[in-house]
Amino acid sequence: MSEADEQMELAEDQNIEDADLENASDGDDDDEELEEKEDGKAKVYLPGGKLSNDEELVCDESAYIMLHQAHTGAPCLSFDIVSDPLGDDRETFPLTAYVVAGTQAARTHVNSVIVMKMANLTRTSKQSADGESDDDEEVSDSEDVNEDQTPILTSVMIKHPGCVNRLRVSTFGSSQYVASWSEMGKVHIYNINVQLAAIDESRARKTYQQNKTGDGVKPDFTFSGHQKEGFAIDWCPTTRGMLATGDCRRDIHIWRPNDKGAWNVDQRPLVGHTDSVEDIQWSPNEANVLASCSVDKSIRIWDCRAAPAKACMLTAENAHESDVNVISWNRNEPLIASGGDDGVLQIWDLRQFQSKTPVATFKHHTDHITTVEWHPKESTILASGGDDDQIALWDLSVEKDDGDDANDDPNLKDLPPQLLFIHQGQSEIKELHWHPQLKGVILSTAHSGFNVFRTISV
Repeated sequence: MSEADEQMELAEDQNIEDADLENASDGDDDDEELEEKEDGKAKVYLPGGKLSNDEELVCDESAYIMLHQAHTGAPCLSFDIVSDPLGDDRETFPLTAYVVAGTQAARTHVNSVIVMKMANLTRTSKQSADGESDDDEEVSDSEDVNEDQTPILTSVMIKHPGCVNRLRVSTFGSSQYVASWSEMGKVHIYNINVQLAAIDESRARKTYQQNKTGDGVKPDFTFSGHQKEGFAIDWCPTTRGMLATGDCRRDIHIWRPNDKGAWNVDQRPLVGHTDSVEDIQWSPNEANVLASCSVDKSIRIWDCRAAPAKACMLTAENAHESDVNVISWNRNEPLIASGGDDGVLQIWDLRQFQSKTPVATFKHHTDHITTVEWHPKESTILASGGDDDQIALWDLSVEKDDGDDANDDPNLKDLPPQLLFIHQGQSEIKELHWHPQLKGVILSTAHSGFNVFRTISV
């Protein structure tokens, strides 16, 4: 892992010209938790605020426990996190994460599924300089605060037919599979065990790259039955190998694994939506139950054991004032979060879904919400992001305290009390995920690249 050629670039001569992983604090002054100076003192900068000619935005490193950037040349507008055997609830630095991403390159370039390993992810300099973080978190005895701070990115690629609209990863049997939606209207499933082994061993990786192995990888299975391309895709967490895909026509198809190492896809789509299906989420604890959202402004709950024409159990019509882009199903409570083109974040209680009324509504984002996800273990915490170039962290358990003077600042008085943190520095944020095994760590992708970070608030 310490070899120089592993630290800063990808060797394959596909559409990615270069890729690197770096400490975000080493970059320019357009990153993350931002401040502006007033009378020589720093103050919080809110998205949409105006700066005078003598003001500049500076990243407040003390607000982060960890903050890194990664660049992959062609933008990767969808990614997923691969589960690993390194343990759960990890927070001892340096950290390691395995990620699979899909490129959306220019028409004249080749697109790829990229299997990546982000290693040696260290604390921010302000969190480790004195051996103690600003929130009084003790550095573990096993951590070396003087270690090499250079993060390391290794990767191999699989040539992909067309841009990757969206992809998702799942463990099925003894293998890791990635399902990818192609702009060409097909859904592919790849076994990525070979690629994961290659990024863990330098010789295997070099052989993979030198032989251009990724150019010849074929999908284990391809479904061509959708009438249009799509974006909605999700693996079922309760029935391994089960998949749902939705397209821009309005159709949702259910996939079930068979005993031949392939999948049986129901050619009959679920009947209900009247426009493009934008996102799908399986229930985290009820087999055969899934939720979907659509350009038709609705959110629907389905039981796929029923006939396709009768599978829709519940519907929230006009859930948003415009397209509903994304949904996330809480793993611990019967709650669904949704985000739309209207910039509104809605929280739905499935016990009250028949009322068609959300239990909470937040209008903080100033542009389309393109991603939302609940924390994997904290049932009141979630993150949202979008085209306004910000990621917002929320804690729904927080209530406004009328006696709190913190909101005396006129710049902050209109912020919802549930808003914990605003992360900036990326352009056109497309997708975020909490890492299920790294405590409090979020990975996000945008047109400007990846961020990997943990804030002091979660």
